[in-house]
Amino acid sequence: MLSVEDPKLIFYLRNLVWRAFTKQAGFTAEYFDRPYDFALSFSGTERPIAERLNVLLSEREMSVFYDQNEQHRIIAKDVEDYLVPIYRSEALFVVPILSPEYTTRIWAKIESDAFKERFGQGAVIPIKVSTVQEGFFNDYMRYGYLTLDVARDVEHQLVEIADTLGKRMLDERARAANQAVAAITNSHARATNVSC
Repeated sequence: MLSVEDPKLIFYLRNLVWRAFTKQAGFTAEYFDRPYDFALSFSGTERPIAERLNVLLSEREMSVFYDQNEQHRIIAKDVEDYLVPIYRSEALFVVPILSPEYTTRIWAKIESDAFKERFGQGAVIPIKVSTVQEGFFNDYMRYGYLTLDVARDVEHQLVEIADTLGKRMLDERARAANQAVAAITNSHARATNVSC
């Protein structure tokens, strides 16, 4: 927990590129193997939900791909070439917001084609909007998903969803850290055996 009163420092810390900071600070281990923790995929009708979820995850120090944050990088590029790698592999988790309009939008189709092979790998965490008819996303619903009931308090549910996604990320970071420690320990043990 860090308590900061200076608004300039708060702004700096919120906008610090932690991957670059760890390298500049001399850490050689790669703690951030992907540019994004989460990539949000949604139809334009669900933009307010995606925008709020982006803010909530960012406040929890998660790196989020949200298209509006990347406009300066996307302009003048082939948008499909830019997006596909993000959904295919550059985000640790993909969070599609499944609404009735999702399958009717061309960009949602392009994004979902890019991440569909990641289902079953624990990398896709769908959020099913309550207005989606049963059977609408049969293949997607075989895996664990979150639900957003638009008839209830959406803000409260989004906070809960962000908390759940944050816990999932913490579990993933702990698993990655344990693997890194095990690899270092094994490397040290092999080096010790060679020198004996």
